[in-house]
Amino acid sequence: MSRLNCVSIVPGIGMLRAALLLVAAFWSLPAAPEVAATSPARPDGRFTQGLLWRISKPGIAPSHVFGTIHVADPRVLDVPDPVDRALSLSRRFYMENVLGEREAARFYEAAQFEDGRRLEPLIGPEAYADVVSMLRERQIAEEVAARLKPWAALVNFTVTPQGYGRTTLDQKLLEVARARRLRILGLEGIEEQISVFDRIPLDTQVALLKHTLANRDYFIAMVEPAIQAWKKRDLGGIHAINDTIAARFPEMAGHYGILFKEVIDNRSIVMAHRLFMPLREGAAFIAIGANHLYGSRGILALIEEQGYEVDRMY
Repeated sequence: MSRLNCVSIVPGIGMLRAALLLVAAFWSLPAAPEVAATSPARPDGRFTQGLLWRISKPGIAPSHVFGTIHVADPRVLDVPDPVDRALSLSRRFYMENVLGEREAARFYEAAQFEDGRRLEPLIGPEAYADVVSMLRERQIAEEVAARLKPWAALVNFTVTPQGYGRTTLDQKLLEVARARRLRILGLEGIEEQISVFDRIPLDTQVALLKHTLANRDYFIAMVEPAIQAWKKRDLGGIHAINDTIAARFPEMAGHYGILFKEVIDNRSIVMAHRLFMPLREGAAFIAIGANHLYGSRGILALIEEQGYEVDRMY
């Protein structure tokens, strides 16, 4: 195994490098303002506006949940004062997951077919050529690309508008937590990450990969208004992107529905369950993708069901 290929094949975009993989990025980005104006947030509970939330219960030191955005734009790297204060009150820092070299190696292994199947016959020569070209930029050899599962090719799909760096807000928060000597913990393991994508039916994996490759300009164009909407702390707008994609590409609505269920809804349930003990111990800071916060099926609502007061701080 080439160490270069092993490291390169793991997406390197902040929380999607240390937690949520790139295939979920567009589901975690806010909708464009003009979309939010015509598709208002559904009446789906209290959690439609705000990024920082205090989690409290009598006799327990408060914890905080902060919804991040998974882009490497320098404009989102300034940690807001309320978030910095919440970090200063915390003893432990939780993110969706923390990847080391062992996890990267396991991801590399799981990303490839082991039964003789190859990517090109599944997606066709034109789409395959696009994948090879994209991965070549990341120094991933074609013999590796040939064996990739469709979801693994998709999680290596990137959009990098001019002016972007390599550090995301999630990575910045991790650096701050380490500098303050907080205990660093993940809410998911590498096997859980892998199973999220392996559970997606193969025909959906193929359809999503081909669609993303064919509409790369569309996703790139979404980035700027997405950042602006996130800065408004609009969880309803974040959620509205699901309707946006379904309306723009109705033939893909079923496939994106499967993706959203696996990557957002199901993972929100798992992470809320994992937070039972951290919240009971108190003084935890939890940084997760903002799309996990919204509405009656999001992490905030699930935490509230555990008997905690959930109050917006920012």
